[in-house]
Amino acid sequence: MHDCWASYLSYEHCRHGLCGAHLLRELTFIREANGYAWAGNMQRLLQQTCSRVTKRPRKRLTPREYETLQKHYRNILTRGERELPPIPAKQNGKPGRVAKSDAHNLWERLKEHESAVLLFAQDPNVPFTNNRAERDLRMSKVKQKVCGCFRKAEFAQAYCRISSYLQTMANQGHNPLVAIQMALSGQLYAETG
Repeated sequence: MHDCWASYLSYEHCRHGLCGAHLLRELTFIREANGYAWAGNMQRLLQQTCSRVTKRPRKRLTPREYETLQKHYRNILTRGERELPPIPAKQNGKPGRVAKSDAHNLWERLKEHESAVLLFAQDPNVPFTNNRAERDLRMSKVKQKVCGCFRKAEFAQAYCRISSYLQTMANQGHNPLVAIQMALSGQLYAETG
């Protein structure tokens, strides 16, 4: 699950899922900056699909529902292609690629990586967004920037272990300060054995 950074796509031994939160932010920008209807329609489709999948016990759409989703998805992209202005022709003698708008780049990404965008609706193990993972990593990067670095590998490992423990306890509904108190008092080990 990632934001479609080109180097991530070089990993061929795994399936790719594109982060829905990143796509929604880009679609919001395209809709607000350019007023493109296709961006708003795609945004609604992804949000509605995420809502449907989340409410399902099996956390996925049926094969028939997935086919319908694909039809709607492709229909929005077809209408979006008509809405986008044409890409200017490359001028003779100028090196490199022709610059495209953000809207064109997003449209092309959505078209090329359809299965990765919609993977969350088909595979119950794939979340709609990778925001939780990014938030967990962001704190270690902030810590690294503030301190310059971790002095030893064991310090970095200890930081990750403590951070992982606190996140797990928060997911179970425990207050972080209470979780630290439980760990330091030995109460946690007495409860879990």
